[in-house]
Amino acid sequence: MKRKRVCIVTGSRADWGLLYPLARYLKENNDKFILQIIAAGAHLSSDFGFTYKEIERDGFVINHKVKMPLFKDTGAAIAESVGESISLFNKAFLSFAPDWVFLLGDRFEIFSAAVSCVFLKIPIAHIHGGELTEGSIDDILRHAITKMSYFHFVSTDTYRKRVIQMGESPSRVFNVGALGIENIKKTKLLTKEALEKIINFKLGTKNMIVTFNPSTGEKPEVLIEQLNNFFNALDKFNDVRVIFTLPNPDMHVYAIKTMIEDYVKRNSQRCIAFSSMGRSLYLSALNYVDVVAGNSSSGIIEAPSFGIPTINIGDRQKGRVKALSVIDVSGSFMSLKRALKKAFSNSFRKVCKKVKNVYGDGCVSKKIALIITKTAIPVREKCFYDIKE
Repeated sequence: MKRKRVCIVTGSRADWGLLYPLARYLKENNDKFILQIIAAGAHLSSDFGFTYKEIERDGFVINHKVKMPLFKDTGAAIAESVGESISLFNKAFLSFAPDWVFLLGDRFEIFSAAVSCVFLKIPIAHIHGGELTEGSIDDILRHAITKMSYFHFVSTDTYRKRVIQMGESPSRVFNVGALGIENIKKTKLLTKEALEKIINFKLGTKNMIVTFNPSTGEKPEVLIEQLNNFFNALDKFNDVRVIFTLPNPDMHVYAIKTMIEDYVKRNSQRCIAFSSMGRSLYLSALNYVDVVAGNSSSGIIEAPSFGIPTINIGDRQKGRVKALSVIDVSGSFMSLKRALKKAFSNSFRKVCKKVKNVYGDGCVSKKIALIITKTAIPVREKCFYDIKE
């Protein structure tokens, strides 16, 4: 059987952390697949930690780097970056001639790659489609990528139904669960002592991880107010030690990044910040902290597997399927103060320990690879699927 050339596109630490188990499976099964990797976007930026090095440290060869121009965090600058990047992805795909391209999620880097694939007639396998994040422009990009894709590997039945509702044939939509759960099951977690030594930060009796990203559907002043309110509420819990992971590039990112860095400087005795922790360090930290806070999908998808509470701030993740361990808050000072008190309470922590993660059993990569193996490369355009009433 001829090996299939499968290209994985990754644009940031966030999607690579999820794509890693799939990349590893494809690499290990090199009798069936030729793995190609394109690193783009934030991976190649010093501002965001040159995270392409994490891919290399994981033992993978990056076949091509797409350096997307982004000097400002405005909508106009991102639109220009998307336009220029489509041409850069064209050159990469033409040189590789992949049979399939794997794209995950909804970011503008991934959208650029998808547009290129459409015009080059390269079939797309899209991961994490059908989801809603109503406080972000990502919804629009995610659904657009869905319509450009041939296969859809979704993480819950709710999302599968939504993709089919968008006119995608049920025969091409598969609920395989979330790759993040597979990461948790297959990553060897560090001991607490090893983690503390590597990050040079001592954990206390109460600990938290915070990831606060731009919410592109909201005005920047709303985000700034939410973050200030969170800092003010956190000051009421000064016995909590906090690990911040800085946001990925997007609209309004630099204001948020600066605010977090300034807060950490003012509270250096109990706070630390990372551009990127990497998969092993981040998951190991989740294993030892008491609470996750912010507006990242990780608090929705991965954190419940550790039996810990998530404080989900604002509307960025509005619409996602959530476990009972997730506390949704508006971002007002009082809502955040109440949420922190609840999250650290013994009664709620006991509830969280019993929560079942709704995002699957963690056996994802093999399911995806088997489907790709059994499927001939499509030679004609897909048809719109009408739901029968």
